[in-house]
Amino acid sequence: MSASARVDWVDAAKGLCIIFVVMVHAVLGVELAAGENGWMHHVVSWARPFRMPDFFLISGLFLALTIDKPWRRYLDRKVVHFAYFYVLWVTIQFAFKAPGMAIEDGVATAASNFLHAFVQPFGTLWFIYILPIFFVFTRLIRRLPVWLVVAWAALLEILPVHTGWLIFDEFCARYVYFYAGYALAKLIFSFADAARARTGTTLVALGVWAVVNAALVFTPVPPALTFLVAHEIGHTGGIGGLAELPLVSLVLGFLGAGAVVAVGTLAARMASMSWLTWLGAHSIVVYLAFFLPMAVARAVLLKLGVIDDIGTMGLLVTVAGVSGPVILYALVQWSGYGRWLFERPGWASLEHNRAKAERPIAAR
Repeated sequence: MSASARVDWVDAAKGLCIIFVVMVHAVLGVELAAGENGWMHHVVSWARPFRMPDFFLISGLFLALTIDKPWRRYLDRKVVHFAYFYVLWVTIQFAFKAPGMAIEDGVATAASNFLHAFVQPFGTLWFIYILPIFFVFTRLIRRLPVWLVVAWAALLEILPVHTGWLIFDEFCARYVYFYAGYALAKLIFSFADAARARTGTTLVALGVWAVVNAALVFTPVPPALTFLVAHEIGHTGGIGGLAELPLVSLVLGFLGAGAVVAVGTLAARMASMSWLTWLGAHSIVVYLAFFLPMAVARAVLLKLGVIDDIGTMGLLVTVAGVSGPVILYALVQWSGYGRWLFERPGWASLEHNRAKAERPIAAR
């Protein structure tokens, strides 16, 4: 597979990932506000086992290309880069939410919540908060045997770690997928080649996987095993199915990530899916900015009351959440104003070189 083709399928897979990420926030937000669930809740629940595992696995795919770079450059690209966007966008999100917080709980509480966001990630931004931690940790342990790290990280995922500290809990739950993307990248690319070369077999395998995934998601956990299921799963679309059980979730996470890779390879071959590839190449742009168009669309639809079906409303809010940042990004590129929203300026760099530091956030 050529380098350009590899980028195409990776971007297509990332496009699927970001749609599912926006979907969970959009659909559950609508359902919470409306006080009832819609048909889109089933889609969110079905995607839960692989929604974040595939994103983290893909995020680790190209790490081998930079992991041995000098520390200064590595920290600049893998820590400062994301820190800039986290600080910027947590401030933007807070600016919209702070007035309501101040009215309800007081200015001091609002200020405290803002500061707390640097310990416990604020809103939807935890993904870019934890990525630098994964990058640095992986660099520090890169000399350890791969099998040892995979086994240790898999054990962390299997254990029911629920301390309430989001970053620690998500590290335990997600690191195995990120590390697998880094350490097993050659195998993943070989799998993508095979999936693309055997379209018929791939489609059949995807159909079987979709049915098995659904069966495990929607089959309730036996009462004797419910203590193994996290209490907060409902906030992310979980419904207490067998898919939530330890080990089962690990297996489904990897199977689902493989399915997304396979779909990405097939979608990248289709000219009609070029929009998905573009979306994946700019997935972090969407991730950073989807909160506002999503919230506005939800408020408008609920206020107008022109749509009675909660599932359809959730779908429309998802579309708004995905398309809103794309429109904003296009306006920024067209006007030249506000590039700092999606491009790191030269001053926010350890290298003190504007030409090197100013890079689109979507760049790998």
